[in-house]
Amino acid sequence: MSAVLPQERLTRPSPLRQLTFGDWRLTHVPDGLVQLRPEGWFTGLGPDDLAGLAPYRGQDGSLVASVGGLLVEHQGRSLLIDTGFGRRRLSAEQTHPALGMLAGGDLITGLRTAGVPAEAVDTVAFTHLHDDHVGWAQAADGAHFAGATSFVMSTAEWREGGGLLPAALAGRVRTPDDGGEVFPGVTLREWPGHTSGHAGYVVEVGDERSEDDGGVRRVLVLGDVLHSPAQTAHPEWRVFFDGAGEQAVRTRRAVLEEAATPGTVCYAGHFADVVFGRVEAAGDGYVWHPVH
Repeated sequence: MSAVLPQERLTRPSPLRQLTFGDWRLTHVPDGLVQLRPEGWFTGLGPDDLAGLAPYRGQDGSLVASVGGLLVEHQGRSLLIDTGFGRRRLSAEQTHPALGMLAGGDLITGLRTAGVPAEAVDTVAFTHLHDDHVGWAQAADGAHFAGATSFVMSTAEWREGGGLLPAALAGRVRTPDDGGEVFPGVTLREWPGHTSGHAGYVVEVGDERSEDDGGVRRVLVLGDVLHSPAQTAHPEWRVFFDGAGEQAVRTRRAVLEEAATPGTVCYAGHFADVVFGRVEAAGDGYVWHPVH
C-alpha cells in the first residue's frame, strides 16, 4: 500500500497501477474519472447510509470513480478489457443529475507508458457498452486498435448494444458463451443486471499449488457489478443506472461470494484509487481490502 493515507485514495482516481503474478502482468490504465452523486446514484438510501459514505466523498460531496481499462499481458500477448471514455470532457450540467463531471483522454498515452501501444493490443474485450467503457474503441472508427484481431463481449450485449461500435469493427466481433475463453487463460462470465448482457472476466493467473504459499490463483474483473468500495458492505443497494435492479443485486451478491474465496484478487475499475483488492465476508456484507 502507498504511504498516502487510504482515505485519500478513496477520494481520487487511480493512476497507472500494476500487479504481477508469475508471467502475468495486469495494469490498470487510467483514462479519467466520473463523479457519482450518492443521493442520485444509489436509490432509496436513508440518512444513516448516506452518512456512512462520508469517507468516500470528495470535496464536492461526490464519489470519485476511476475510468479506464485493464491491460492483461501474458506470454507476449495482450488483452485490453474496456477502453475508457475517450478524449472528451462533460461538465456536471452536461451529464445527468446522478452524475457530476465525466472526463477521459489518458488511456492511449497510458497504454504506451505501460509498454503496449494501442495498435499492438491483440484482443479487446468489453464488460458492457456504456460510453465510459467503449470511448476509445468508438474513436476514429476503431483505428486506435488496428492490430486487434477480435473485439469481445457477451452475445446479449452485442445483440442489444452492438450498434454503438463502429461498423468497421463488426467483422471482428466475437461473442463467446458464458465460460468461454476469450484469451489464453481468460474466460467471459455473464453477470447481468447493470445491463442485460453485462460480463465479467476471470483471469487464471495461478494453479492449485499457488495456494500453498498464500498465492493468488485468479483475478476477477468485476466491471460495473460494483461502482464503489462502499458497496461491498451493502450489495443490496440499488443503483440508478442498473438496467434491472433486482437482477443486479442478485449478481452482486453472487459475485461477492465468489470473490471472497481464497486465492482470489479482484479488479474493480471504478473503485477510486483502490482498483485492485481482495474481498472478505463480514456479517451480512463484505469488506474490500486494497491490494497494491
